[in-house]
Amino acid sequence: MVKLSLKKSLSRVLTVGAVAFSFVSAPAQAADLVVSAAASLTNALKEVGEHFQKQHEGTQVLNSFAASDVLMQQIVNGAPVDVFASADQKAMDKAIEAGAIDADTRKDFVQNGVVLIVPSDNPKNIQSLADLAKEDVTRVAYGNPATVPVGRYTQGSLEKSGDWQAVESRKVLGQNVRQVLDYVARGEVDAGFVFATDAAIMKDKVNVVQELETTVPVTYPIALVKRDGRNELAQAYLDFVLSEEGQAILAKYGFSKP
Repeated sequence: MVKLSLKKSLSRVLTVGAVAFSFVSAPAQAADLVVSAAASLTNALKEVGEHFQKQHEGTQVLNSFAASDVLMQQIVNGAPVDVFASADQKAMDKAIEAGAIDADTRKDFVQNGVVLIVPSDNPKNIQSLADLAKEDVTRVAYGNPATVPVGRYTQGSLEKSGDWQAVESRKVLGQNVRQVLDYVARGEVDAGFVFATDAAIMKDKVNVVQELETTVPVTYPIALVKRDGRNELAQAYLDFVLSEEGQAILAKYGFSKP
């Protein structure tokens, strides 16, 4: 695995940790609705929360964004979360198997895609997946498949296309999709794999080279957490996400209906 400098790597880890456990440092109050969601949903669900709050005076939506598997583990271990939105089905499946999710409330609410991106100046002149095997391409970032959905989608796609070996030998693993996006935007890697919606928020810093054909659809499930004391507005929030207004907000950030 190609390693970034110790200073840069440490700063990324601290950043990821701060995001993943953001709600822990500010204990939720009775009127707070706590939503744990995949990092790729950061911009969209922040706006969703703002609109929901306007419709429910006195309620504050607290968001915790990180890799889906990290959030899933927090929920399974008893984190005071009301709603969980995952970037793939596997993380949600694990949460349900652990008895932490109300399975009857599970809904697929958006769909995404996976793309190969490069820094805007594209110094290695990468034009396709095939170019990642060139000798001068030495650093390719993607989410850790063990914990990050975009990494799992990427691995499955590249194994099918026959490009996995070349990419894996040049890997720089990200702890969530936004970290991978950051690596590419800063030019710290030659290329990376992110969700299409993430690439769209940094059009001035990254270019999309190719869309990947994933082995399974990139659908995001959302569900209520099964716990005592769950906010009574949790179902209303889920309904808002699925509503015409909620879907319009998500579409603004590049998500499509599943």
